[in-house]
Amino acid sequence: MATQEHVRREFGEVEENELRLDKEKSEQVINALNQDLADTYTLYHQVKKHHWNVEGAEFRDLHLFLGDAAGHAEEAADELAERAQALGGTPIAGGKAQEEHASVEPEGQDVYDIRTSLENDLEMYGDVIESLRDHIDLAENLGDHATAQILREIIVQTEEDAHHIEHYLEDDTLVLD
Repeated sequence: MATQEHVRREFGEVEENELRLDKEKSEQVINALNQDLADTYTLYHQVKKHHWNVEGAEFRDLHLFLGDAAGHAEEAADELAERAQALGGTPIAGGKAQEEHASVEPEGQDVYDIRTSLENDLEMYGDVIESLRDHIDLAENLGDHATAQILREIIVQTEEDAHHIEHYLEDDTLVLD
């Protein structure tokens, strides 16, 4: 068993990659991916919180949907992290580091009514979607078509989940006051 710690790559350091994307371009894409990763984990934790705390007549449907949406965010985070690593970077890890790098702001620790919770989720989804769009353009402009494609696949699911939340927030319901 090794007793000596050896750092193989410091966070923020970018190594040459076998994908033949220039190191300077890789640095820009990795920074964008790490922001997306931090944003996605922030979204994941907020949606998962709502999955745990949802109550009321529509509990089951919302509980299942929010569980699926959190799963989609977790899958996206994995894709983002693996792409950052493939480009020679280090994916951002750990709650504190992710919070510092995220461009989205989570709601507080309190439990809110489900309509407020979903409105907060929809707001965060919108921010994440806008950032993903910007980063798709960045990757394309830098000639990193594979990252752009990965981000496109992520944005499709992210937009679909946001659209479902939009439907849950409509005022047409079978539940009477």
